[in-house]
Order: sequence, then C-alpha cells, then structure tokens
Amino acid sequence: MKKNKILKIAAVVLLIVTTAFITRMYTVKEILGNNRDFGKVILMEDYLKENYLYNKEIKEENLETGILKGLVAGLEDPYSQYLTKDEMKKLQEQTTGKFQGIGVIISPAEDGTVTVISPIKGSPADGAGLESGDKILKINGKDFNAEKIEEASKEMRGEAGSTVDLLVLKKKSLKTEEVSIKRDEIKIDSVIKNKIGDIGYIGITMFDEDTGKDFVKVLDELTKENVKGIILDMRGNPGGVVDSAVEIGDAILPKGTFVTLKNNKNEIIDEYKLDENYNNIKMVVLVNEGSASASEILAGAISDLHRAKIVGKTTYGKGVVQNVIGLPDGDGLKLTISEYFTPSGKSINKKGVKPDVEVELPEDIKGIGVDYKDTDTQLKKAIEMIEK
Repeated sequence: MKKNKILKIAAVVLLIVTTAFITRMYTVKEILGNNRDFGKVILMEDYLKENYLYNKEIKEENLETGILKGLVAGLEDPYSQYLTKDEMKKLQEQTTGKFQGIGVIISPAEDGTVTVISPIKGSPADGAGLESGDKILKINGKDFNAEKIEEASKEMRGEAGSTVDLLVLKKKSLKTEEVSIKRDEIKIDSVIKNKIGDIGYIGITMFDEDTGKDFVKVLDELTKENVKGIILDMRGNPGGVVDSAVEIGDAILPKGTFVTLKNNKNEIIDEYKLDENYNNIKMVVLVNEGSASASEILAGAISDLHRAKIVGKTTYGKGVVQNVIGLPDGDGLKLTISEYFTPSGKSINKKGVKPDVEVELPEDIKGIGVDYKDTDTQLKKAIEMIEK
C-alpha cells in the first residue's frame, strides 16, 4: 500500500475517535489492524510486551497514548499535540482564568528547550523574576525539554503554599539560576484598569472568555471620566481566546477587516469584520517579546489600520491558529489548522509585530506597569506620546 494511503488511514482513525458514537479508546492492534504497512509498530508492541524487563507493569492505555502523541509529534509542530484527559482539563482552566501553580506561560522552543513566553502579571513567577525568553532546564531536580512540555507544566502546578524549585537559564545574562517559587491560587484578572494622572491605562494580561466584555466596560468608564487618552498595555500577554480579541477590535477600530485566516490550501476559511461604530479616543499600545498570538492579532490590526502607535519591542511571532477537538474519553487533539494575516495581508508568524517606536527597558528594572512608571521606559514613552 502506498504512503499516501497510509496517511489517509491514519486520518480516518483520528476522525473515527472524534465522533460521539465511539465510547472507548482503541487498542494498538485495533487501531492498526493487520495492515502490513503498520507491521513494524505491531512487531514493536509484541516485542516490548515479551522482552521488556518490567513487562508486567506495561499499561495498554499508556502504549495507546504514546502512539497518539507520537503521531502528532511527527508533524514537528510545537503547537500541535495529542492531549491526555489531564492536559485537556488544564487547557480548559486557562480559558476560565483560574488554576493553582506559579503562573507562567511556557512553550516548546525550536532549540528543544522549555521556554518562558511570559509570567502572568502579579503571579509568583512574576514576583520571582521569570522573564520572556528564559529557559527552564530543571523542575524539582528533573530535566525537562520541549518534548516534555506538558509534563513540565504539570510539574509546576500543585497546591497553593507548596514550593517548586527551578533551574533557569536567564535570557539576559546567559547564566543559570536556581529559583524556588511558592505556588498560589492563580486568578487571572485579564483586564486591569488604572489611571496615570489624566491618562487612562488598560492592561490586558491574557484573552479569556470574559476579556472582551470586561475591556469594553473599562473603556467606557475611562472615556466617561474624560481621560486624555488610553495606554493599552499588552506586554507579556500570551494570547488566548481569539473571539475576545475580536470584541476589543470591534470596540476601538474603524470599519474593515480585523484578521483573515487561511488554511493549508491558501483558502480563506474565516474573516473577521469590524463595523463602523467604535471609540476613537487617543491611544498608544505597548507590546514586547512576550506578546503572542491573540495579542499580536490585535496589535497587527491596530498598526495596519493606523489606529494607534505601537511602542516597545517586536512581539513573539506566533501567527498560527489551533483547533482543539474533544475526544470521547475526555482527551483531545490540538492541531494547527490555519495561519492568520493582518488587515494588509501580512503574515507575522515567526516575525512578530514591529513597534513604531522601539524602546528598551533598563537591565535592572524590577517590573513593568503603573507601579513601576518611574523606571518603566516603555510606559514613560507612551505617556509622553499621549500628552503631545
């Protein structure tokens, strides 16, 4: 049987297990059948069960999980993965904004390391000084790499009050540091309202299910308070629910295309449009290397539609979209299915959104945001631009 037919069989297997009619996971042999093209896998399974030193401890479900994880890992896409039941639960927690852990967003990097996208503002990880680009080498004495990204995330979660020990390669100094962080209940306030004199400040830490409506509420409040302008801070925002970014875009951007999604055939599969009603209050947007995914979609639209100036550093460069498919046993598949393009048709995947005004932060800065306005050079620049 030819290779393309093998791939079709594998695709059919995945399609079958996503239907509501299947109520159990298939065994290895049930998935592969007697097809000779899969003979190597069947032979390996038989050999493992017969010769592995601890063969009595082999669990069929673990072999099945390994096959499914390996199938998706073969794509060599850091954002696509088969998700176990526990991993699906964790992913769902992220969209609701509540979990227990240290509050850090990580991603598998191309160099094979577990890399920090950003710490969640106000989280234990933020307080411990973790920064975008730092590499987490060990957790509680165990080595972790990009292939073990989910295990790494699970290791860092735990009951509030317990401690996790990290060995971190710092991006700035290129030196390793041992860091002990006490876990806590992480409740992500995705929208932060503040004022700096007569200038409004809105920080968006991530995009969860409520971020869009919360932003619109805060924007209306600050507008009614007659602020001179708004600083929209998306630094360290790792992304999240794209629909929330669309809601925000609809509130602050003029009529036009917000973002376009294209599939592997270069076909437009979705296009988000903006209506003509929007709040045109003066605005400056802050981004940095930790601004990723949905925050880049919003920043890219703001830039292309010339709505506001972008200040800070070039964003992370995650310009692809994943679909999450729930499977019958509570597990799931997260698969990259499209790439997004800004209103002008630009792809920002692996490129990021470049700021109009690039501003470095001081090496010794303790934090960013309103509480650090005297040393946060990017925020100071945004204030200066609003006041002009």
